[in-house]
Amino acid sequence: METYPNGFAFAISHTTRKPRPGEVDGQNYWFVTEEKFKQMIKDNEFLEYATFGGNMYGTSKKALEDASKVGCICILDVELQGVRSIRKCGLDAKYILIRAPSLEILEQRLRARKTETEESLKKRMKHAEDDLNAVDAEPGLFDFVIINDDFERAYNDFIKAIEEELAEFMPHRGVVKAEVAH
Repeated sequence: METYPNGFAFAISHTTRKPRPGEVDGQNYWFVTEEKFKQMIKDNEFLEYATFGGNMYGTSKKALEDASKVGCICILDVELQGVRSIRKCGLDAKYILIRAPSLEILEQRLRARKTETEESLKKRMKHAEDDLNAVDAEPGLFDFVIINDDFERAYNDFIKAIEEELAEFMPHRGVVKAEVAH
């Protein structure tokens, strides 16, 4: 998001999965044990949490507070179950689904990353199919749905979806243009 270098902050999620090559604790995720994660659930430290692919993922309330403290638009990257949980708690947010153009393209992208075993890939694809069916069955769940078939177009659609928030958080930048320079 180089157009808005100080405009966004990510709430770093916790997970029980092992780090992938190149991932850094506290930067990509907070990598914790299952025991620690379950204790955080008991202590009501999560805004939302879910199990995906045999691992637990969650956004702690502290992560949201930390991201919000820097005066930026806070971005949460959560699963469908997390969206439902956050909506129930009444967080004033825009809910944006960024999805692959098709399940076939999603599978190609996951294979290209070379981070999945055949078994985990099958589970992820089944989960993705179930999620897309659920999204179709719950039309008001997301405020915006962006098809990620072209990075530049998807980025422009994202900026359009949040331009009011950008203007509010960064009024000194003037009019927000929802286009990327070519």
